[in-house]
Amino acid sequence: MSGGAEEAADGGLRCPWGLSTEDYLIYHDTEWGRPVHGDDALFERLCLEAFQSGLSWLTILRRREGFRSAFDGFSIPAVAKFTDTDRERLLADAGIIRNRAKIDATLANAKVLAGWQGGELDELIWSHAPDPAARPAPRTLGDVPAVTAESTALSKDLKKRGLRFIGPTTAYALMQACGLVDDHLADCVARGTEA
Repeated sequence: MSGGAEEAADGGLRCPWGLSTEDYLIYHDTEWGRPVHGDDALFERLCLEAFQSGLSWLTILRRREGFRSAFDGFSIPAVAKFTDTDRERLLADAGIIRNRAKIDATLANAKVLAGWQGGELDELIWSHAPDPAARPAPRTLGDVPAVTAESTALSKDLKKRGLRFIGPTTAYALMQACGLVDDHLADCVARGTEA
């Protein structure tokens, strides 16, 4: 396997990681790399990327509805009001990843973000989007970085403002997932598409 785009059942070329399960294929084709805007939508992605740290993304995808239910649809104002009772409920919820540090970071981050102006998270995250012309389309998975100068700067900026559990690698995964960068391989049918 070259790490380049591979043919899917429909004959179209896709990033190889998107072909391993139906869940990945749907996510790859309809969501990953598409622009995401809105504070609550970006808060959800920020939280899910943090929960994914050290785990398979497939684990998160398959529990996504559980996460949405447990965290009130990732409404920043709602999650910011969560109490210690809510925290204990989350730690017992088998529909999510019951990692104390990640749950605590999600609750703390919501409290921080609740004090921001509407649109401020969106503006901050998107201010770190690199110029699309600055990097050629990756031809193989080996051409896709795990960390960039932009993701390192985004991580530092978010941490400086009080957010937790968002290192440079997690920040880059967020940038990929939310369309700040298009890391679909050059021959992938999903490259350059927008929702």
